[in-house]
Amino acid sequence: MDIHVVQPGETIYSIADKYKVSPTRLIQDNGLIEPFRLVIGQTIVIVYPEQTYTVSEGDSIDSIAKAQGVSLMQLLRNNPFLFDRKFIYPGETLVISYKPSNIKISTNGYTNPYMNRDILRKTLPYLTYLSVFGYRTTAEAEIIGIDDTEIIQIAKEYGVAPIMLLSTVTGQGIGNIEAIYSILNSEALMDQHIEDILNILRAKGYYGINITLQYLNTENTQFYETYITKLVNSLNSENYMVFVTLSPNIIYNPNETAFERIDYSGLGQAANGITLLSYNWGYSYGAPAPVTSVMLLRTFYDYAVTLIPPAKIFLGIPLMGYDWELPYVVGISRANSLTYDTAITLAGNFNATIQFDEISQTPFFEYVDMQSVIPIQHIVWFIDARSIDALVKLVPGYGFQGIGIWNIMYFFSQMWLVINSQYEIEKIVGEDVGGFF
Repeated sequence: MDIHVVQPGETIYSIADKYKVSPTRLIQDNGLIEPFRLVIGQTIVIVYPEQTYTVSEGDSIDSIAKAQGVSLMQLLRNNPFLFDRKFIYPGETLVISYKPSNIKISTNGYTNPYMNRDILRKTLPYLTYLSVFGYRTTAEAEIIGIDDTEIIQIAKEYGVAPIMLLSTVTGQGIGNIEAIYSILNSEALMDQHIEDILNILRAKGYYGINITLQYLNTENTQFYETYITKLVNSLNSENYMVFVTLSPNIIYNPNETAFERIDYSGLGQAANGITLLSYNWGYSYGAPAPVTSVMLLRTFYDYAVTLIPPAKIFLGIPLMGYDWELPYVVGISRANSLTYDTAITLAGNFNATIQFDEISQTPFFEYVDMQSVIPIQHIVWFIDARSIDALVKLVPGYGFQGIGIWNIMYFFSQMWLVINSQYEIEKIVGEDVGGFF
């Protein structure tokens, strides 16, 4: 695999010629929305399949998979553009396989139950687990449910284990600290809460639960450990899995960035898996900064692996980028979220050059919005193929179980191309997608 950074004057044709690959394949693999208007600094991922097949008259996806001795899931994973149309055409090339990888990773995608079904089906071949967001806990330990029957069924059809994601976030997206402490401080409410969780898992057909631990700090860790241990004992006895998602408390000082040194050992011993993920809920009130930082993550994971078994850790990857107006004003300025494709389009619209921060391994660019009465300067931080490659390489480097992705509501072509061409994605559920085409 190569990751090419677009230089001035380059086109999709010149890049394809440089690497001796098809420009059509580059466009399809990278999901390029505007392939004939590349942005300086934009990344193009070039992969080299081990085996390909040229479609003949009368072929179907099913017949090709059977003839080549591969699963339909693998064929769809290697050629995601097939989800965007109903037919294959004689003469086009399909990727049958990439060079086999001896590195296995589990992938956990976070999503909402109303996720676009076409994007969902396009993403599921790349997932081990699907954490469905929306279940909320009240201060009375009541669990507010969601309409998730269809998304659970679709996940299972694609060999993905659906996981119930439970938080104490209110309907307005704000953490409910009252709900947290009412449960943690009452054994009766704790037992009721766990029994209600079990009833939902049994009724809905989930494979387990993913609990988001909000407001975790050095003072309340023991309370969380007690709850998670009881939860794990109850759920594991019925063969349900318990995952925990927690966000490291990052401390931003004028001269350094550090993290709160919480003792995660009890949680690490109890839970079946822990995703360490820093994420924002659609916008950020923080100062302009990289969306993630490989350097900071290394420092944090060096600490985390002394407390949590590495094989239980999922490396959290936030996919959303952020666009800040400048100058930044503390408590007032707010950054709006955007996807990778939106970031590239925005850079193209303003003729911006994308730069790359080597320390964090993330791209950024600046632009000036002249449409306002007063020109407004902006800075955008996001992640690209280089970021994904650097982040996922930490998984085998530390011996982690896999990655947790916040969120998969849009299809990030380059991310899945980087992962699928270099790693073997674990599946723990048998799929049934026969007759897809």
